[in-house]
Amino acid sequence: MTTQDRTLDQVREGDTLPEFSHDVTATTVILGALATRDWRPMHHDVDFAVNRNGIRNIFMNTPNQAHWFERYITDWTGPKGRLGKMRFRMKASVFPDDNMIFKGTVSAVETDDTGCGWANVDVNLSVDGKTVTDCAVRVALPTDDNDNPWKRFGEQWQP
Repeated sequence: MTTQDRTLDQVREGDTLPEFSHDVTATTVILGALATRDWRPMHHDVDFAVNRNGIRNIFMNTPNQAHWFERYITDWTGPKGRLGKMRFRMKASVFPDDNMIFKGTVSAVETDDTGCGWANVDVNLSVDGKTVTDCAVRVALPTDDNDNPWKRFGEQWQP
């Protein structure tokens, strides 16, 4: 996916985001757990995951999945896109050797009372054609080339 400076006038309800895929490795899972200081063994110890938890391998932790959703959205918005809210529901695990597929659809576009532009995006993460996680994101976008949601604070920032 190519990052660009996307403004609110370029986004319409019903737009689909470009699909993004990533091949997961053990390194993807382990580094994500380490980066979030999650020392639980099911995220780095294959023997523990398989023999103690009875699952097929180590698996991606929740903050790591959140990172991948954030990356997917901000790759689409460009550097001025600012996440306001994100809510997701994990239905299955992501393991090494999985290929994650992210697909998104814009569900709403609006400008709030402070002049901040918003896009709501529904994102689906699937592996082998099965939904792993559904995610709803509210992301601020510049309303024009001179606007920058990252410069909004206090009353001007109401995600």
